[in-house]
Amino acid sequence: MSKRHALRLGIVGGLGALAGADLLNRIVQETPVKSEGDHRELVFEQKPMREPVSPMHPEYNATHRKLYVFDTLSRMEQDGCNAALLPCFVTHCFLKELEDELGLKLVSMTEAIKDAVALLGPLPTKIGALTTPYVRKSGLFQTLFGDNTSVVFPSETAEAAVMNAIYGEKGFKSGNRGHNVLTPINQALKDLSGQGATVFVPGLTELPLLFGQLDIPSAMIAVDTAAVYARHALKVTEANRKRRFKVGVVGGVGPAATVDFMAKLVDATDADRDQDHIKILVEQNPQIPDRTENLVGSGTDPTVALYSTCKKLECGGADILAIPCNTAHAYVDRIQRHLEVPIVSILSATTDHIRSFSPSISKVGILATNGTIHSDLYQQALEEAGLAYVIPDEAHQALVMESIYGASGVKAGFTEGLCKEQINQAFGHLVDKGAEAIVLGCTELPLIVTSPSSDMGAVPVDPTDVLARKCVHLAKNLGK
Repeated sequence: MSKRHALRLGIVGGLGALAGADLLNRIVQETPVKSEGDHRELVFEQKPMREPVSPMHPEYNATHRKLYVFDTLSRMEQDGCNAALLPCFVTHCFLKELEDELGLKLVSMTEAIKDAVALLGPLPTKIGALTTPYVRKSGLFQTLFGDNTSVVFPSETAEAAVMNAIYGEKGFKSGNRGHNVLTPINQALKDLSGQGATVFVPGLTELPLLFGQLDIPSAMIAVDTAAVYARHALKVTEANRKRRFKVGVVGGVGPAATVDFMAKLVDATDADRDQDHIKILVEQNPQIPDRTENLVGSGTDPTVALYSTCKKLECGGADILAIPCNTAHAYVDRIQRHLEVPIVSILSATTDHIRSFSPSISKVGILATNGTIHSDLYQQALEEAGLAYVIPDEAHQALVMESIYGASGVKAGFTEGLCKEQINQAFGHLVDKGAEAIVLGCTELPLIVTSPSSDMGAVPVDPTDVLARKCVHLAKNLGK
């Protein structure tokens, strides 16, 4: 079954054991079926949740509930759930906080209630609600039905009595359905009716279970929130949900280049505030075997380590993958076919950039590691783009490698001194060979060539910056 069909639903139990089980039953009952195979695949998880303060108390804090729900939803997402239902009005007060951090759709109970009330006909001028002090103070209901409808609540005394009837030692959550539970709720309903409410919305998920026993005033229509939530969930879970685009970064190849790439991602993003920036997931794995040592020597094959890192990012919800390492792209073809998300090629991004922004350039120099040079990565990419290329001779290629891997090289933490002198010599050598632009084809090299001067004789091209801008472009357009 494809995950995109949104047929697997999760139900977060433990927020109210009775309400969770009731919703599970209603989902099954409300599903239109011709055979058993038409039912939705359901994942129901219920674990005891213990909070220091009960929601019945005015000083209740929802932090423990937030983390419990987040952990449960994370497990459901890993288990292949496409959407989840939360039979808890407290949780819907912070639904947006959860949505921003998760990839599965969270079905809104308030949207279900709003739609159900709209179907009753002309919106009532007053709607009565019974809920916890936390939900009332959050304003979850007050603006739900528009400016022309006000929401009224029972008096503080009546509200406290209802809280005790639900959460108290002998309350409904403890299994009691006697007069000590029903009487306070009935009195609160009369209070709401007396305030002019013509529609009653239960803001406690346990209340619909008591509808058959309550004395609901004849002048007031009661909304069965459990039933409308179940129907709404079945209706909306087939629709694809827009979520925040996420860029996955294979880090550690090398560590400084990863930090440089991250900074360039931020710089390339048009943002007025923190929230305008792109979601980024980084797996910093410096233990990935050296790519050049494998390509030109007897070093360990990094394919499995690169693939493992990519898979972790894929499982973490990345929409695209970026590898800020030119040499690592020698392994992209062999691992891409086993991934469900695309790796953005630093090679094609760089050649596309040269053709687009410097169309008059016909010959491009390549400064890169021995592994990248010997693998013909940029040579092939440039040829496919219709560009000629030049590479350093043996002596100048040795200078490039020394500037990267040497004791005073960039991988050892140096960006000035000998390593800069060596790169400048190699750069000038390629200019003498006719290069009009020079690709800094190792992601550490832009850390050395940080402020190119106009008299260098050729345009330095920073693939790290180009890759960052390509990722920002994709996030902006594909994220829509």
